Amino acid sequence: MVGTATSWHLSRQGHAVVLLDPCLASEVPEASSQRGLNGSTASLGVLMGHCFRRSSGRGWRLRQRSMALWPNWVSQLDHPSSPLSLQTPLVQLAASAEEAERMRQLAQVRRERGLQFLEEPALPSAQTPWPRTGHGALLSEQDGRVDPLGLLRALRRAFKAQGGTLRSTSAQHLERSSAGGNGRWRVVTAAGDSLRVDAVVICSALGSAPLLEPLGHPRPMEAVLGQVLELKRQDSQASWEHWPAVLTCGGINLIPHGERQLWLGATVEPGSEANPSLLPAMQTLNNLAPQWLHDTERVGQWHGLRARPQGRPAPLLEQLEPGLILASGHYRNGVLLAPASAEWVSQQIDGSILTAP
Repeated sequence: MVGTATSWHLSRQGHAVVLLDPCLASEVPEASSQRGLNGSTASLGVLMGHCFRRSSGRGWRLRQRSMALWPNWVSQLDHPSSPLSLQTPLVQLAASAEEAERMRQLAQVRRERGLQFLEEPALPSAQTPWPRTGHGALLSEQDGRVDPLGLLRALRRAFKAQGGTLRSTSAQHLERSSAGGNGRWRVVTAAGDSLRVDAVVICSALGSAPLLEPLGHPRPMEAVLGQVLELKRQDSQASWEHWPAVLTCGGINLIPHGERQLWLGATVEPGSEANPSLLPAMQTLNNLAPQWLHDTERVGQWHGLRARPQGRPAPLLEQLEPGLILASGHYRNGVLLAPASAEWVSQQIDGSILTAP
């Protein structure tokens, strides 16, 4: 996601951009059964920026910048052939009295950012009942989600409309170039050809480390797998009225999807092998699920891999050498941080061009 978002952002800044992505061989999938293992198509697209617990540091600044950029991004990317919208709000149910108190304090200091604490008796009554933890909830009016598959379609369309070049291949290795005016870097692709470019932006998640290691820049990452369930209500009169775009209970996101369906996810599993034994606990919300959730039919499921940096905070945003930029390892926040990451990359490239010999 970050690579496609960055390519679009750079192209609209006037740069000639070539996007290498082996996933371009097919269109963005519609159904959950068609989703692959990459993080973008496995994402739920949750935007949790304003209710982030920290109030300082790089993570907070990146979230705040992205949340400021998202409305404008959606406005520019929305198109009849690839409609896009921000879906709000987001509600987090408190799992304990201690968590409820932390939420109250957070709501008090961020009221201007749309945060409000809802005491248990004030929780909305919905035809499809919310899970009830007994401790209230934090309402974030401006947080929510963006459909990640719709976002990918919109980004690809807009990137091509800007004159960007998409190639369905991957970078095999990078070489420093001594060709002077023909570009600082040589990119050798899996298709067997090469490109000479002024700047390389690596947004390859788990594929980033193999490209960087031979250049003397070790950036190891580990895979963290997430499983998602697609469930269908049995009641033909079921309604999502008075539901938020995202309802979070015990770290699990419940996202209404269509008239009677919802997505439930995601697990956090080290490694690249899915553990099916974790799904029952997720579907029952660790014994907090209302009866209707127990009665749902499982109509789909998928899983994806996130890249988490080892020994460094996520994400990795670094200019490693002139014209060699890393924007990867976003772990669970690739969609959320895409605008801020793309803007940061653009600033590095513009600065590099200004200071180039």
